[in-house]
Amino acid sequence: MKRNKTVLVTGGAGFIGSHLVEELLQKGQKVIVVDNLSTGSLKNIEHLKKNKEFHFIKGSILDENLMEDLIKKVDQIYHLAAVVGVRMVLGKPLNSLLTNIKGTEIVLKEAAKRKTKILLASSSEVCGKDDNIPFGEEDDRTYGSVYNDRWVYAFAKGVDEFLGLAYWREKKLPVVIVRLFNVIGPRQTGRYGMVVPTFVKQALSKGPITVFGDGKQTRCFADIQDVVIALVKLMVAKNAEGHVTNLGSDYEISINQLAKKVKGLTGNYSSEIIYVPYKKAYPDGYEDFRRRVPNISKIKKTINYRPSVGLEESIKRIIKYYDNK
Repeated sequence: MKRNKTVLVTGGAGFIGSHLVEELLQKGQKVIVVDNLSTGSLKNIEHLKKNKEFHFIKGSILDENLMEDLIKKVDQIYHLAAVVGVRMVLGKPLNSLLTNIKGTEIVLKEAAKRKTKILLASSSEVCGKDDNIPFGEEDDRTYGSVYNDRWVYAFAKGVDEFLGLAYWREKKLPVVIVRLFNVIGPRQTGRYGMVVPTFVKQALSKGPITVFGDGKQTRCFADIQDVVIALVKLMVAKNAEGHVTNLGSDYEISINQLAKKVKGLTGNYSSEIIYVPYKKAYPDGYEDFRRRVPNISKIKKTINYRPSVGLEESIKRIIKYYDNK
């Protein structure tokens, strides 16, 4: 009888992690979650505690003894734990660097001892501020000054990608690197600067909707349902090993259009859209991106990926989630 896999999900109490854990449990896998709850929440996984295949451990990926003990027990690792969100990174740049670089190196080192397959979650932040649109996996990157903490997360996740590829090449560790672009869905919080849940909560409360900058900057938003299905497929795709793969949607929308769409879908036409200069919202020197669009041709070829949940449907699900809280 074939044994179900035991899977470790670091950062599994977070927004993306908790949805991934649900997907893995539905597939009959045993799941161990480790999370220090700095940005994750027990509320995200409370409903899973009755499942005998689910195990939660409060701990840090910086705890080498803990990670060694856990990785001995598992067949696969989804490494999602990271310091996320602009506000969190700007507020604690040192913590961001240590968690996102040292933590990843610890997980990779322990995985390499047993050649345990690992999916490493990266971020569109690594694309920097280059205006080569859409962003491809192999494109050059341009970053701002080392004195500007805005780039701490981008640098750290870039180092993570280099680490993952180095372990693949030198240690023969099966590594899949996934570069995530603006994932949205229920359970995502606006606490750390995520724009869609922020707009939804503002619209539902009938208050003003705050847009940073002029609102002409554009983004592409991928639904969490599409993303977790793709993550599971990428984990088992042999042709994804040793590669960086973009994961997201290539449907582009301006932040102004997004604010208007949220107003319409919440039925709140009275809220004013107000514009806040970056210098009032963030520390001096903050830089934003005018456009961020992924090239998703590689993932289409790798796992036949096709985003199935449109932006409006995704926003409706987020509205329903906050309406029911």
